[in-house]
Amino acid sequence: MPPSHPVVTGMFTQLSEMMAEATNGEVTTEIKNGLASPPAQMDLILDGAADIAFLFHGYTPGRFVSTKIAEIPGYEGNAEASSVAHWRVHDAMLKDLNEHRGVKVIALTTHGVGQIHSSTEVKELADLNGLKTRLGGGVSADVGTELGLVGIQVPAPKVYETLDSGAADAVAMPLEGRVSFKLTEVAPNLYEMPGGLYRGSFSLIMSQEKFDSLPAEVQTSLESNVFGEAASRMMGAVWDTADEAGRKATMEASDNTIITASEDDQAAFASIAEKVRAKIIGELTEAGVDGQAAYEMMVKEIAAYGM
Repeated sequence: MPPSHPVVTGMFTQLSEMMAEATNGEVTTEIKNGLASPPAQMDLILDGAADIAFLFHGYTPGRFVSTKIAEIPGYEGNAEASSVAHWRVHDAMLKDLNEHRGVKVIALTTHGVGQIHSSTEVKELADLNGLKTRLGGGVSADVGTELGLVGIQVPAPKVYETLDSGAADAVAMPLEGRVSFKLTEVAPNLYEMPGGLYRGSFSLIMSQEKFDSLPAEVQTSLESNVFGEAASRMMGAVWDTADEAGRKATMEASDNTIITASEDDQAAFASIAEKVRAKIIGELTEAGVDGQAAYEMMVKEIAAYGM
């Protein structure tokens, strides 16, 4: 992510503060940018080049199946609620799959709902068919297939130049990207599906060796006060604030437009969402988890958090 991205200025900065406070200053951090490409973040940890990194699960297709349960469309609630639910479901039902083998998972988050940002006009769901669209992977790719999108996969930092060059006509992203990746300049059209087309799941991962090297009381304090639900909640809240800034920037840009899906298109997408949801639940069940129970727990936890 660029140094100005909320992941850096919001999540990593707050994580640093939380760790320092929880350990009375015994744990300090140094934030470094540009150490490796987005798909190589886990390698940074495994190779000892970094102690903590931010991982988007969709960049490693086939390895992360359980995390897709947090990405499917149809959940109500903001990113903070879905991030807390993501952690709770992982901790209760999914961690034994050991998909993050080799590293320590210290938080999970889910960005705000993904929408379509395009350089060409999109007024209805049918306009998406055949549209060259940057898809990040994970459930966004599953949804894109059902919508007839022509998927182009590039890491998020390459989105601006991909759209600016005409290599893609659109991108699927949450609203935070309208500021973070300057989509107001290269994708002036925003097509919004109420409830979103998908969500994206991420993990904050740490070197197990580095964690094990910390004094026992420091480990206990981090586990009790920072890692897990607390850090996941913080990260989700950062996404929500960034989405609000993205909407504000879009509304203030004179050449930007926001189109909300019609009731007919919402109904059509609901059928697509149901199909995608069944597919993901089936993938989890095949992996050895009760996919339906995991989905129901996500719904329950999001609703409970929003009360």
